[in-house]
Amino acid sequence: MKILNYLFPCKKEEVKVSSLLLATRIIFGLLLASHGLQKLMNFSMMASQFPDPIGVGSRLSLALAIFGELACSIAFIAGFLTRLAVIPMIFTMSVAFFTVHGGSIASGELAFAYLMVYLLMFFAGPGSYSIDALIGKRLFRR
Repeated sequence: MKILNYLFPCKKEEVKVSSLLLATRIIFGLLLASHGLQKLMNFSMMASQFPDPIGVGSRLSLALAIFGELACSIAFIAGFLTRLAVIPMIFTMSVAFFTVHGGSIASGELAFAYLMVYLLMFFAGPGSYSIDALIGKRLFRR
């Protein structure tokens, strides 16, 4: 039951807070999704040369990056399974920042910024303007 409460929060939040969470989901979801869409559109061209930082092969690394950047961003924007969707996004940005950019702010500033936003959103939750909140209201009607 605690897991469902965490995934589908039904606590009513202030309008300002929920609006900021919604804006964050839309802005940072669209930004990351654009990177994933670019990778998807150029998959065949990028597959052989894409970095393989976790040792699963370039093609699979690219597919995982697309999943984390595009598929999860769509769920994140909608506020659907937000805390689950953001986990691959956090992982993707962690790999990009710590492995690909060697943890350097100078070369990995964007990956670091995304990583921080997604970590904060994991803890903050989706807000009242989300599919998760609608599900939570139906699950925990009192």
